[in-house]
Amino acid sequence: MTISTLDEKSALLVVDLQQGIVGLRAAHPMTDVIAGAVRLVDAFRERGLPVVLINVDATAPGRTERARPNIQMPPGWTDLVPELKQQASDHRVTKRTWGAFINTGLEQYLKGKGVTQVVIAGVATSSGVESTARQAYELGFNVALASDAMTDLSLEAHERSMQMIFPRLGETGTSQEIAALLKRGEAA
Repeated sequence: MTISTLDEKSALLVVDLQQGIVGLRAAHPMTDVIAGAVRLVDAFRERGLPVVLINVDATAPGRTERARPNIQMPPGWTDLVPELKQQASDHRVTKRTWGAFINTGLEQYLKGKGVTQVVIAGVATSSGVESTARQAYELGFNVALASDAMTDLSLEAHERSMQMIFPRLGETGTSQEIAALLKRGEAA
C-alpha cells in the first residue's frame, strides 16, 4: 500500500549504511540509496523526530547452508557512511543479527520516546531491512518502508521483499513522498 500518513510519533531507522557494505555490488546504485536515506534523515531531524542509525558488526550464530567465513573485517568496516552526518541527537544501534531489535535495546528506546511508527531505509532489502521491518511489525509498531532508499545485493530478492513481503507489513513510499508528509505536518 502506498504511504498515506505518518503517525505523530514516528522514527526513522537507517539500516547498515556502513562503509563495509555500501561498496558491495548492489541491485541499485548505492549513491541513490544513500541520497534517499539522507533526504529522510534531514526531514526527520528538521521535525525533531528520532533518527536511529544502525550498523552490523557480526552474524547471528547457528548452522546454515551458506558458509560464513570467520574473517576479520578491515578497520572502518562498521563505520557509517559520512553522508549521514551523524548528530549527537541520533540514536546508535550496533546489531549482531539481521534485525535491529534483537538484544539491542531498540524497542525500549523507541517506546520510551512514545514512537508508534517506524520508517525504514537501508540495506539489504531482503535481510537487514526486512528482518527489522518484521520485528517492528511483530512488536506493534506501524511500519513504513522507503522504497528508493533501500537496495539488495540481488534484484530478485529486493523485488520479492518489495512486492510480496512489505505490503503485508506496512506501507511503502519514496523518500520524497515520506519527506513531503513530514513537511506538511502529517507527523509531529
